[in-house]
Amino acid sequence: MSDSKSSNDSARRRGDRAPAATELLVADHRDVHALFAKYRSVVEGVADAAERRPLAEEICTLLTVHAAIEEEIFYPAARAAGVDSDLLDEAEVEHASAKDLIAQVRDMDADDDLYDAKVKVLGEYVDHHVGEEQDELFPKCRASAMDLDALGVRLAARKAELMSEMSEGMEVVG
Repeated sequence: MSDSKSSNDSARRRGDRAPAATELLVADHRDVHALFAKYRSVVEGVADAAERRPLAEEICTLLTVHAAIEEEIFYPAARAAGVDSDLLDEAEVEHASAKDLIAQVRDMDADDDLYDAKVKVLGEYVDHHVGEEQDELFPKCRASAMDLDALGVRLAARKAELMSEMSEGMEVVG
């Protein structure tokens, strides 16, 4: 445990290096939470589809990339380190539900019935998932033998790669 603790202490002093894995994932959680709050605000302001659709698409893109890096890199490393398999199983089921809702949102027009409701429910799913990760899973990961610094580097690189791939297919509006 002292190796894990010293690794996490060094994460706080890292400067320009990539954040530790859990720090990167928590930052993603904050970013997407802010986007959901912005979406709620836009909906309450009775925004039209042209305003709501790009924001919903940004949410869906960030969630898709976030889920991919967790599933490809973080969760397998946590399993290999012996972190609670029940929590990891739940996280993967939650990802599947979120991905299904993301696909539904992406297949709809922003003026369709239930569009805003689906984005709202997606936000609620994500809030629940984030709470479990940050309150239960991440503390167990920090206490394990996982090399969170090395994982953070891998997560950041894969995230950048996926964001680049996804942005290539996106239309620039301006």
